[in-house]
Amino acid sequence: QCQLSGLWKNDQDSLMEISVSRDNGDFHGQYLTRVTLSGGCAQISPLKGAQKQLGEEGWPTFAFTVHWEKFSNATTAFVGQCFVDADGKEMLTTMWLLRETVGSLEEDWKATR
Repeated sequence: QCQLSGLWKNDQDSLMEISVSRDNGDFHGQYLTRVTLSGGCAQISPLKGAQKQLGEEGWPTFAFTVHWEKFSNATTAFVGQCFVDADGKEMLTTMWLLRETVGSLEEDWKATR
């Protein structure tokens, strides 16, 4: 069984720390990205999410959002699933969608990555 709580590192050397805060699967934590839109120095940003209830069959799925508070006008939503590989190592697989603020409806086309 995968446990989301703890410290995670991705392929880009970004760090995420998750604390499971409720029995219903809600969690929160912080994210330190090494990849920024502005090219500036990364800072810690808060994250909030939820995972499939523990104790259900299969590997848990989860979703969370990160609001890049101090260095970007963007918010990113992540969805994923936790697995344990043949060596017993826990691994998160995710997909993400980033949304930036734009100044007008005409610029909406370039706001999502």
